[in-house]
Amino acid sequence: MTEHEHVRVAVIGSGFGGLGAAVRLRHEGVTDFVVLERADSVGGIWRDNSYPGCACDVPSHLYSFSFAPHPDWPRTFSEQEHIRAYLEHVADVFRLRSHLRLNSEVKTLIWDAEKLWWRIETSGGFLTADVVVSATGALSDPKVPDIAGIDTFPGKVFHSARWDHDYDLRGKRVAMIGTGASAIQIVPAIQPEVAHLTLFQRTPPWVMPRVDRAISGVERWLHRQLPFTAQARRGLLWGIRELQVQAFTKRPDELGMVERLAKRNIARAIKDPGLRARLTPDYRIGCKRILLSNTYYPALAQSNVDVVGGLSEIRGSTLVAADGSEAEVDAIVFGTGFHVTDMPIADRVVGADGRTLAESWKDGMKSLRGSAAAGFPNWLTIVGPNTGLGNSSMILMIESQLNYMADFVRQLDVLGGRAALEARPHAVDAWNREVQGRMKRTVWNSGGCDSWYLDANGVNTTIWPGTTTEFRRATRRIDLAEYEVLRATGPRTESTSKKTVEAGA
Repeated sequence: MTEHEHVRVAVIGSGFGGLGAAVRLRHEGVTDFVVLERADSVGGIWRDNSYPGCACDVPSHLYSFSFAPHPDWPRTFSEQEHIRAYLEHVADVFRLRSHLRLNSEVKTLIWDAEKLWWRIETSGGFLTADVVVSATGALSDPKVPDIAGIDTFPGKVFHSARWDHDYDLRGKRVAMIGTGASAIQIVPAIQPEVAHLTLFQRTPPWVMPRVDRAISGVERWLHRQLPFTAQARRGLLWGIRELQVQAFTKRPDELGMVERLAKRNIARAIKDPGLRARLTPDYRIGCKRILLSNTYYPALAQSNVDVVGGLSEIRGSTLVAADGSEAEVDAIVFGTGFHVTDMPIADRVVGADGRTLAESWKDGMKSLRGSAAAGFPNWLTIVGPNTGLGNSSMILMIESQLNYMADFVRQLDVLGGRAALEARPHAVDAWNREVQGRMKRTVWNSGGCDSWYLDANGVNTTIWPGTTTEFRRATRRIDLAEYEVLRATGPRTESTSKKTVEAGA
């Protein structure tokens, strides 16, 4: 029997979603909450991803909170260190440090139907919470493919999201596995230093020029002195992307012109026709995320780089590609993405019927308005199923979900007493049917590619098939008709204010 803390709300994760939830809770007058973070600092993916060349592919003024504008972004597309510094700044400015529980990885979360709260075990101890807000994100747990013979490799192996800065790649023979958003930044960053670089490519990405530049001192001064200018800049960036959504969601054929521009981008940098053919995708642009780089193709054209098929086998220090090519390497860097449609946190959450969230989602992730799952009362997810974007800033979607979270907590206060809200299965199913129905016409489903947006059953459980404005309207407030109101049947003497209670009580 040990004593532990009870809080009104427990937030999991301290990236954009977790810190945003913390700020919004304070704004709503809720100070009885904690932010559980498994690492020793805030930042989420912008703490974990520190690989060479790491930067954002969304413009800086759109990739920041509307309630925490930053007039001093140094570039139009910010690098990792500046985004991480911004998140640290948010934690300080909004006085979130006292709510942080660092080095507290969540081990289990179990719903207590009698007391109507969550029992939470972390690496730092135990606590209970009336409401849990999961903000672990979709890109938080690296995914490494099961490659035959990997245990025989004698050299260095690491994932792009767990970069080993103590290992010097200079003069080494390096294998880069994957051609996603991380790989196209890593390749040009390390190519000049390595002895030889072999890029193992299953499917080539579409890559467009990156229109990046330093933001001048005059611009930054103007944004500081006249904040509406930064707001106008953000609004313009947002509006352009809202206008693009129709092509992605309803009329993918309109992307043909963009595809021609992308092919011209390849032709400008890659003169060898054989290499150019290998780097030209055979699916509609936009089916996978369109990547931005001015240096990726020029790096691949260098004499110390080979582009081969996907990695199929490892024999000691020899890597074998699907096309039969072989490469002797000293180090392997996996840029193979994350557990997106099978988020590890789902294995640790046990709901009202004793099933884990992973078991509930065994046929595919689904939730009500991207937030609430049937069978999991007082549980909300930030960046949940079908909330991802293919062409704009996830911060916009996060802020919409924060609106939903805020009203969820308000509704619990209105209900009063010992109450919980559980999403009704028919409401979750109705929302999911609507989303999946709209998804059929999108380029992500009809573009002819196999992307990380799709789960093992080929269902797109990650992307939102509409505009951010539509999502904002859909998550503006809670519809109580979509929820069952649960009331406790037995007495609970513990207050819902912050205090200590007995574990196992």
